[in-house]
Amino acid sequence: MTDLAGGDAELIAASLEEPERFAALFDRHAPAIHQYVARRLGRDAADDITAETFLTAFRIRARFDPARAGVRPWLYGIAAKQIGQHRREEVKALKLLARTSHDPVADSWTDSADDRLAAEAAARPLAGALARLSAGDRHVLLLFAWADLSYQEIAEALDTPVGTVRSRLNRARRKLRTATGAASGPLTEARTHESDPA
Repeated sequence: MTDLAGGDAELIAASLEEPERFAALFDRHAPAIHQYVARRLGRDAADDITAETFLTAFRIRARFDPARAGVRPWLYGIAAKQIGQHRREEVKALKLLARTSHDPVADSWTDSADDRLAAEAAARPLAGALARLSAGDRHVLLLFAWADLSYQEIAEALDTPVGTVRSRLNRARRKLRTATGAASGPLTEARTHESDPA
């Protein structure tokens, strides 16, 4: 996915002279960043981390390189660093989900009782497996599955080579499949973006 019409990179450049222009970037991307962080750490932490992500982005906007893959990976990279500082809370939340199979974020997605029961049954082993992944593997997997970033965008977000992204994603999928016994699912299936070579 590329930056939205109106040019996010241009907004950042314009905000250097007119800081209020940065608000449009927040309006465009804060909901997605918030949802991503909420999936990882819960809604309470998501408010603070989303705010901190955009505050940090605003502070360092002069260093944004328009030659990057885009503004989205840059923002997710900042969010990933903020999440990294809260790693213990993430692992604790995943372990709680593994024990109770209750995911308050997913509640709003699930419409029927049957779907909710099936989701809760699958959530326990998946949450436990996610908690056991290394932070690097978990970042790559969740940026791919929940933020819908391409391999290149994940590499940009985490400032790591694309080959490392591929390796971590492959390893994380393998561990999840082994731990959950699942043949496929949104976190374990091989999905590629048009910009990602096979």
